[in-house]
Amino acid sequence: MLKILDQDSLRKALSLYFIMGSGNTRRRASVVLEEAIQGGVSCFQFREKGTGALVGAQKYALAEELQFICHKAGVPFIVNDDIELAMAIHADGVHIGQEDEPVQLVREKIGDKILGVSVHNIVEANLALQEGADYFGVGPIYPTNSKDDAKAVQGVKIIRELREAGYTIPIVGIGGITANNAGEVIRAGADGVSVISAISLQSCPKSAAEKLKWSLEIS
Repeated sequence: MLKILDQDSLRKALSLYFIMGSGNTRRRASVVLEEAIQGGVSCFQFREKGTGALVGAQKYALAEELQFICHKAGVPFIVNDDIELAMAIHADGVHIGQEDEPVQLVREKIGDKILGVSVHNIVEANLALQEGADYFGVGPIYPTNSKDDAKAVQGVKIIRELREAGYTIPIVGIGGITANNAGEVIRAGADGVSVISAISLQSCPKSAAEKLKWSLEIS
């Protein structure tokens, strides 16, 4: 398990945040992840959900395979929602949504691991912060087909509102983000962007990650 000691280290890690499960790519997930990290991905979230998602031993095996790749490269490995899996393989953290277990309960279960929480407004953000969130995932910023359970598109408005309200917690934008619009998300106040298909479905994940990283650097 990697150790993220402070908010500055976490902000840096969240810069280019790649999310993927077996159903998000037409290729072997491990190969896609390796290429994406070569291109500059700085954090990875294992999100094994949706139609045809792996379960049981197969899910566990894929998680371990992807975690090994991340740790070899010094990239934090986050598990979406599955706290039991995250604890079993000593993942670096967990990310939960509003429909998952309460933030406070998850914090108690995972101890000092990284805890990311999806928020859509200031009320949710305030509660998540009080109950132990380390960073916010905010979105969907733009239209996306990667998540069947995606909320209504918000644009960058909520990111601006959170910063104007004084929230200093690391924020990562998610939803329909590409190299063409990632800069807008950062300029609104986000510390990083999360992407799925902008890397996972591209013919060259390394090149796709490089383009995203470049767009963040010039924003």
